[in-house]
This record gives sequence, structure tokens and C-alpha cells, in this order.
Amino acid sequence: MLNKVFVSAIIAAAGQGKRMKSRINKQYLELDGKPILIHTLEVFDKIKYINEIILILKEDEIEFCREKILNRYEFRKKIILVSGGRERQESVYNGLKFVNKNAQIVVVHDGARPFVTADVIEKSICEALKNKAVGVGVPVKDTIKVVDENSYIIDTPDRSKLWGIQTPQVFNYDILIKAHEKAIEDNYLGTDDCVLVERLGHRVKMIEGNYDNIKITTPEDLILGEAILNRRKSKI
Repeated sequence: MLNKVFVSAIIAAAGQGKRMKSRINKQYLELDGKPILIHTLEVFDKIKYINEIILILKEDEIEFCREKILNRYEFRKKIILVSGGRERQESVYNGLKFVNKNAQIVVVHDGARPFVTADVIEKSICEALKNKAVGVGVPVKDTIKVVDENSYIIDTPDRSKLWGIQTPQVFNYDILIKAHEKAIEDNYLGTDDCVLVERLGHRVKMIEGNYDNIKITTPEDLILGEAILNRRKSKI
């Protein structure tokens, strides 16, 4: 079934990375001797069901990324470089304009999540074929509190119903493009692609990912990332 479906992957890597407090953007920082972005791209490059990779970058970093990062490594798939926007949502929409006209499924992933696994990506694609919209996440471990504008607790949601959303988030192309166009029409800025699809009234199926699938955002995340890589290598 998957062999007959054209799947496009959009990798969002145009963020500022201000919390990293680094002179270079976080996706170019190294883990185990390789840029974070390369770790991410290598996972997607090896998945046979993905037909193309669209990499969203800051406009002024496209040539740097091509010459100093991508050309140092070999990829089987063609990687299309696209300029991002001011917000992640605009960047993903820019990427949607470049997907192949035959694309039926679009996988949206954060470039700074290098520990995503192939099995989670493939499972999310399969679920998207059935449900049209899929989010990957994990049940929260902590008790969550809702506070008011003065930081007083006003509610404690049932933890059993709470998930931490990750990426990939995978959609039928027609649904995702409509969701983005509706957000533009309404001048709405969402925190992820799932919420844009939710606004259309379409249900989003959640599937469980893994707790390793962290987003590298702060210097502390780099330390945790090294630990994850060392643990994985010890199991080989």
C-alpha cells in the first residue's frame, strides 16, 4: 500500500534558536561529531516510503547549509531547499508550495528533533492513510496545572488524558493545505500543524512516539542528546 503512495517530508529548520545562546543556529551544532540537522535528515533519507525531502531554512543560510553542511554527506534522496518565513507556520506553508504535485501524504518534522525513529515515522504515515491527520506524542509524566493571570492554580486536568505533542505530524496533503489557507484567511497563528487541522473540524489521531524524541532547544538538551546517543550506541 505505502509503495503506491507519494509521500513528501517537510523538515522545518528555519528557527532562530535564541534559547541555545549560540553564535550559530542550533541545527548546525554537533552531536557525536555531526550537525543535529544531519542526524535528522539521515533518518528520513533511509525510509523508502518517503519520496522527497523539502528542507526549510532561513533564506540567508541556504547557501551555507548546501555548501558547508549537506555537501559533506551523501543522501540518496533529493533534498529541496526552501526559504522559510518569520514564523514556523509560514515556513511550513512555504514548504507546501514546493511539494510534488503527486503528493498524497505530507510528513512535517522539526529539524531539531534528531532522535525520531524510522518505525515511528512509518507508523504515522500508515495511520495518516486511514485517518487523514496524525500527531505523534507521549503521555505526560508530570501533573499539569492551569493557572490564571496572577499565577494562581485554577484547575488540575486529568493527567491520563494529556499528551505532550511532538513531530512528525502527518496529514493528507489536501487537508493540510486547506488548514494553512484557512489560518491565513483568519490571520490565525497556531503552535503546530495539528491545531490548524483541528480548526477545520477534522479529528487528529494521536499515536505514541517515544520520550527520546526531544527537541534540541537549550544547552541542557545537548547534554541529554549526547546521553541518548551513547545509550543507543551501547545497544548496537
